[in-house]
Amino acid sequence: MVLQEIKDGDYTVEADTDSATVNFKGELSLGGSSEYEPITNLLNKIAATDPARMTLNLRDLAFLNSSGISMLSKFVLSLRKKKGIQLLVLGSNTMPWQGKSLKNLERLLPGLKLEIE
Repeated sequence: MVLQEIKDGDYTVEADTDSATVNFKGELSLGGSSEYEPITNLLNKIAATDPARMTLNLRDLAFLNSSGISMLSKFVLSLRKKKGIQLLVLGSNTMPWQGKSLKNLERLLPGLKLEIE
């Protein structure tokens, strides 16, 4: 279990490279794509290992601003080129932004599995 972590006062992004799982926690409201670059690089690094399944766990992410949604959308689009990766996105009904925003990811990547509880 190789853990990589990006942490700031309001959020934590933890990646377990063995299980290809990325856990998002807290509130992500960074300013633009350049500030999201470390997270994008982490996601791309895991995708580059060509796991059979990659999981994005957003259940503990209370807020994600439009720049963050754009970053996630671009990452999901990039997976279209990697035919072998099944993307599983975990969301929560207790986070109001997730229902609508995460459903849009399904349109970007046919075969994306979305579980919102």
